[in-house]
Amino acid sequence: MYLRQISLFLLLCVASLSLSAQRTLTGTVSDDTGEPLPGAYITVKGSSLGTTTDIDGTYSISVPQAANTIVFSFLGFGTVEVQIGESDQIDAILSAGTVLDEIVLIGSRSAGRTKLTTPVPVDIVNVTEVASASAQTNVNQLLNYVAPSFSSNTQTISDGTDHIDPASLRGLGPDQVLVLINGKRRHNTSLVNVNGTFGRGNVGTDLNSIPVAAIDRIEILRDGASAQYGSDAIAGVINIILKETDGLRLNAETGAYLSSEIPDYQGSTDGEFSQISANYGIKLNEEGGILNFTGVFDDRNFTNRMQEFTGNIFSGYNNPDYTGDPTDDITEAELTRRGLERSDFNMRVGQSALRNGGVMYNFKLPVAAATEIYSFGGLNYRRGNATGFYRLPNQNRTVTDIYPNGFLPAINSNISDASVALGIVSVYNKWEVDFSNVYGRNGFGYLINNTLNASLGSASPTSFDAGGFSFAQNTSNLDIRRYFDDALSGLNIAFGAEYRLENYQITAGEEGSYTDYGAASEFVTRGGDTIVIRDGSGPIATVFDPLGRSRPGGAQVFPGFRPDNEVNAFRNSVGIYGDVEADLTDNFLVGVAARFENYSDFGSTVNGKLTTRIKLSDDWTLRAGASTGFRAPSLHQLNFNSTSTLFVDGVPFEVGVFSNDSRPAQLLGIPQLKQERSVNYSGGFTGRIPSANLSITIDGYLIDINDRVVLTGQFQGGDDNDRDREISRLLQQANANRAAFFANAIDSRTRGIDLVVTHNARIGNNSLQTSLAATVAKTSLQEVNTSSVLEGLEDTYFDRTSQIFLESAVPRTKANLTFNYDLDKFTIFLRNVYFGPVDEATNSLDNDQVFAGKVITDLSFGYNISERLGLTIGANNLLDIYPDLNSPANQSDGRFLYSRRSQQFGSNGRYLFARVRFSL
Repeated sequence: MYLRQISLFLLLCVASLSLSAQRTLTGTVSDDTGEPLPGAYITVKGSSLGTTTDIDGTYSISVPQAANTIVFSFLGFGTVEVQIGESDQIDAILSAGTVLDEIVLIGSRSAGRTKLTTPVPVDIVNVTEVASASAQTNVNQLLNYVAPSFSSNTQTISDGTDHIDPASLRGLGPDQVLVLINGKRRHNTSLVNVNGTFGRGNVGTDLNSIPVAAIDRIEILRDGASAQYGSDAIAGVINIILKETDGLRLNAETGAYLSSEIPDYQGSTDGEFSQISANYGIKLNEEGGILNFTGVFDDRNFTNRMQEFTGNIFSGYNNPDYTGDPTDDITEAELTRRGLERSDFNMRVGQSALRNGGVMYNFKLPVAAATEIYSFGGLNYRRGNATGFYRLPNQNRTVTDIYPNGFLPAINSNISDASVALGIVSVYNKWEVDFSNVYGRNGFGYLINNTLNASLGSASPTSFDAGGFSFAQNTSNLDIRRYFDDALSGLNIAFGAEYRLENYQITAGEEGSYTDYGAASEFVTRGGDTIVIRDGSGPIATVFDPLGRSRPGGAQVFPGFRPDNEVNAFRNSVGIYGDVEADLTDNFLVGVAARFENYSDFGSTVNGKLTTRIKLSDDWTLRAGASTGFRAPSLHQLNFNSTSTLFVDGVPFEVGVFSNDSRPAQLLGIPQLKQERSVNYSGGFTGRIPSANLSITIDGYLIDINDRVVLTGQFQGGDDNDRDREISRLLQQANANRAAFFANAIDSRTRGIDLVVTHNARIGNNSLQTSLAATVAKTSLQEVNTSSVLEGLEDTYFDRTSQIFLESAVPRTKANLTFNYDLDKFTIFLRNVYFGPVDEATNSLDNDQVFAGKVITDLSFGYNISERLGLTIGANNLLDIYPDLNSPANQSDGRFLYSRRSQQFGSNGRYLFARVRFSL
């Protein structure tokens, strides 16, 4: 019914607008050497309507009769504005030897702003250019090395987070950055990061489900924007612009890690990677209609940097002929007897293995005067394979009848992602009206193999379907705006509404994946006899290993979701916004935005934003902004509940995550979740020196966030009082011995400075692009918000590990210096990225450690064999740099030579690659 209403609305819009007057403009866009520029942008000034040039640099665009100016732009070239005259043929020449000032679509609802004239800072990443020269192959990796304010690293031994990388802006949480595709809200992943990683307790967006080959450019708004775009935009906005080009482009790549730190027993390389992608665009008409498809498949092997396990492996009971104490450590003798090495008991400490396939499309079709329908979306499927901690033969988690030498359990993920957007945009009486609907869904399923349920003993299966979760989001938007070029020195008015419907589900796994078959309850019969009945949930253990230790239940490495974990939760929200941006004079701009949102599950919020820009001269500008913001707690945080095995400073615990309306939460006084609230201040200046082809931006910011939603530390039950005893009983029923909750537990403050300097030079017929970008940021804990029940338990409510994740587990300082030199048929790409120091995330003062900052060097060489065929070879981390080694206290018996919790740039070492590009 809902989709039928949308379709009817679109048809009525097309019918009502199809009679407006229009004209069609055509022409070519070339550089100052006469070479065509495929993919250059042509837009109507004051409107977002536009098109791009084809592979021959030609374009065609339908514009209203009242249009006065069209704007030509291309990443890396100067922007040109041309007045529309009597001729329908308009050609443009763009120069690469001018200051870069590209048009941006976010940060301001007034069309035609550039990155040097926006009142808030916006970065532009030319994905097509960067992806062809660098070693990075997915969006998270690419942005991590290009944008200093962005952080993302592949995690290890972290359950589902091994398969979906958490990402952030300005060191804030993964769920405090909003992701847009073509300016429309992107759905979140269904995964909650509950293991020991940065972003613990957060829900982010799976950027890697979007093929790099489908992306033209990425805009990063480094400013709070909740008043403009709604929830999640506290840290900023990432807007991914899909390609609109025609023609065929093929890419094939292969690479591997060739590092001095690869263990000898593993070979000379690991992490082998191969990818093939195709992008194909079809012109639909002469007015700029385009249908662009992208397909990608990649295969990534795992890496491992663990050298040798140094702890105890065998006890006396593992050898039936041993006559001593069965608890004795007989590791060395037993290794010799069995013909094994210590390395046979190693884990896989590195990136997971992944296979990924996806398609993406981008469609737009002018249907009348200044009216076009558009659609975009895609499908992505990822199969991941990661492992956990090795279950050793002397542990109660191992059944030696099945695995005499223990086992390395594996988590296999099945991740599906789907999205589709449909909309219509038109200019009617100079008002631009944009109506759209976007649907997205992400599903995550767990298959656990090479494992067992120890409470079943030798009868246990070795593979389990552990269940999973999904998240779906449908967003409808109506956006209306108009640019008045005859009011003041320019006035833009925008307003609109949004309706969003969300659904979060948890699905139970098979019974053996979650049941403790040794758990029992004690009952007294009518005759007074006491009997014990195995019920899978009682406080009594009845299954023991040879040393008398109780056997844990559930699938080892990841106990499955139980039927009482199942969730099917819905909510909706309605938002209304207004936005006015006025050039009071040619040199003074003021912008005001306000937004009201109402959520069905916690109420309403109103937020505002004020921005200003003062032109000191034609080349130098001051800018500033102040805003309030919010982030609604996700449906995941409101409803997620499960039990998983977490290792805290090397010690395993079964930790249950309980929802806030659960009985354990009530006993501990955990309050109901509400929205996070923020205040964001920013200020800086932009400038350019045309004679030197140099531009510079410097921006400082201050972000205060109150009531941040985090995953608490781990509470335990006990025998001290009735409350603790009830908590212990509830934990036992959940196969857990500790409990954690989502809570609005803390207030934080983030301060920082961003610097971006770009230079573009022509050296004869060659060009040299240089950029320097840096950020210095600091997030600090301001207050822990406990209830009266939890007074005195602040160190558990928000423990020390969580505080380090908040403040210093990702680099607070990052900088990159990049050179891209085009020399006839050759391209040389050189980049140095500085990743600042981080602290080890630990609850133990004895394990404190600071890992020093490092510089990572990327180098590649490209050669254009012909206009259609090119080859690139190169390296990421050319000098094979690694983070500082963990101290012995943090190595967990040789498992983790490098920190797995506090990531700078990963610990895989040197990566070499070769890439072939072909176009038609």
